[in-house]
Amino acid sequence: MSSDDKQPEEPAAGGPEQLALIRETVRKAKVPKAKPRTWRGAALARELPVARVMVNKGVLHLDQYFDYAVPEELDADAQPGVRVRVRFGAGAHRVREGRREGGGLIDGFLIERRADTDYGGALAALAYVVSPEPVLSPQMLALARAVADRYAGSLADVLQLAIPPRNGRAESKPSPEPLPPPAAPDAGSWSRYGRGAAFVEALAGGGAPRAVWTALPGQQWPDELARAVVATLASGRGALVVVPDGRRAARVDAALTALLGEGRHAVLTAESGPEKRYRQWLAVRRGSVRAVVGTRAAMFAPVQDLGLVAVWDDGDSSHSDENAPFPHVREVLELRATHDKCGFLLGSTSCTVEAAQLVESGWALPLIADRELVRGAAPLVRTVGDGELARDGAARAARLPSLAWQTVRDGLKSGPVLVQVPRRGYVPRLACERCRTPARCRHCSGPLEAPDERDLTCGWCGRGAVDWHCVACGSAKLRAQIVGARRTAEELGRAFPAVQVRTSGRDHVLDTVPGRPALVVSTPGAEPVAEGGYAAALLLDGWAMLGRADLRAGEDALRRWMDAASLVRGQSEGGTVVIVAEPTLRPVQALVRWDPVGHAQRELGERAHLGFPPVSRMASVTGRAEAIAEFVAAADLPGDAELLGPVPLPISDPGRPRRPGDPPAGEVWERVLLRVPPGSGAALAAALKSAQAARLARGGTEPVRIRVDPPDIG
Repeated sequence: MSSDDKQPEEPAAGGPEQLALIRETVRKAKVPKAKPRTWRGAALARELPVARVMVNKGVLHLDQYFDYAVPEELDADAQPGVRVRVRFGAGAHRVREGRREGGGLIDGFLIERRADTDYGGALAALAYVVSPEPVLSPQMLALARAVADRYAGSLADVLQLAIPPRNGRAESKPSPEPLPPPAAPDAGSWSRYGRGAAFVEALAGGGAPRAVWTALPGQQWPDELARAVVATLASGRGALVVVPDGRRAARVDAALTALLGEGRHAVLTAESGPEKRYRQWLAVRRGSVRAVVGTRAAMFAPVQDLGLVAVWDDGDSSHSDENAPFPHVREVLELRATHDKCGFLLGSTSCTVEAAQLVESGWALPLIADRELVRGAAPLVRTVGDGELARDGAARAARLPSLAWQTVRDGLKSGPVLVQVPRRGYVPRLACERCRTPARCRHCSGPLEAPDERDLTCGWCGRGAVDWHCVACGSAKLRAQIVGARRTAEELGRAFPAVQVRTSGRDHVLDTVPGRPALVVSTPGAEPVAEGGYAAALLLDGWAMLGRADLRAGEDALRRWMDAASLVRGQSEGGTVVIVAEPTLRPVQALVRWDPVGHAQRELGERAHLGFPPVSRMASVTGRAEAIAEFVAAADLPGDAELLGPVPLPISDPGRPRRPGDPPAGEVWERVLLRVPPGSGAALAAALKSAQAARLARGGTEPVRIRVDPPDIG
């Protein structure tokens, strides 16, 4: 016996009586009848003793609900929509006193309570309820299921994107009381568009209009988005706006605050931090706030009584999620507009092919301004082609023609000048040397490549292209496009020593710059807003953007050019833009005419003729050659599916960071493209999902990655 167990010879006065009192208190304390680890022998809930749970396992063959028993002690908190912890992975033989035991603890969501179960064996009990806060509504569950089915993914993966991680401190604080609906706003600058005022009135009246909005150049678009949101709030409904990045979210936030004041909307961006973001998310879910502005993850924001969903600049790559199942904001908001029967607004200064398709199909109506207003608001656009560079020796050496130098000099007299330089690392695409028409495969119309600088092969189907000649002019000569400049800021600084040169790019992005004279060198997408607008802009090395090995190269180049040019003062104020690219090319001509809609419509017509997305639906399957061959052979693909490939993927450099979906460093992977005509996209996604689930259930270890509607297909 240890010294601690020995009884003292002379206990203190009152010692035995105090010990007896403590023992009696412990006996009377209310304690659980079973350990929470298994709840062995614990009584079950008297009503609806079965909980149907979505476990947080992203693998496809486990994309189903699992039934668990509800202990009586958890009956009050175990309500549909709450987070729970359950034991998962125990064998059916591990049953004691009617309860399945064992397995590891895993997170999940309680979907519903039931009176009985379809499972014939013993059920494990819920381990515990993480929080009584219901975070998963039936509407959100239906949306997540629709997104998972569309992208051949699992419901658990979508819910991880839709519901942010829990923060206990934020959850413990009550949300403020909701404010009454504001008054309906006037149309404001929406009156510049043909149906703009009617669109705002329809939202304020409780309608659900759907529109594709081509915004005029300038800085009014945040205020116009804010007015659409306020009009929706005035009808007693909620609104959701998704923008590509935090900088643009801040601009819409400021516009909404100016119209509504504080406390009527939430901002959901990564910059907010986990606690603040979760607190804002809870305020939206609880109905305290009816309007949301945010970046990509906000597309799932649980806005109550949704009346409007809006996305700005849907062509920006930030709108495509890099986590499985890789949903796109535009497609998710289209699903929400359909499921919730609410309004839809897709806005941009340019126009994507997908936006043009929405208008052509009649699903949405166009919101565009009269051509006279467009010409007055847009800057003067001038072009410089290869011919002028060849004639100007000094300009060719510095890659800035005389026209560009003169534009910079004139612009610096009245304000800042923007210089857009393509990012380094663009992969050049082959094109006709004479007319610059992209070189495409005769079989599938994919882009031609020359990885060994000799033999031409298709980047989609892998077939060789012997005796290629241009379909436009007949030339048999090819050229690769140039790569953007690295030392533009230094060169401009030497040319204009008395002028401040500022840079904005990946390492350091500026939000705004003063309206005084300065040179602002920026990569696409990082252009800061100038007070009063830029006096001029230079768009350098246009071929570096047009020559990317991507189906969307022309569309994306035009979008980035127009985004930059929209920051320049209008032509009536002397604003000028100079673009260094071949003047006869379609994207360049669309910029000169300021006609993004016409460019998108023509591009849509060509893609329909060639069977390109978005007219067709595509999916990519990547992995080792043996794995993808086995996968494709086992998949029950639609009868009209077309197989393109396989083609080898570039081998990842061990010294460079990997992007999501890239092959492991040093491994040789291949890619297969599957293409189906309109109407077969759902069947293709279902076939791929079923094949992947069956492969994983059989214990397949070789990775095979599926991506429906991949943003980059070459």
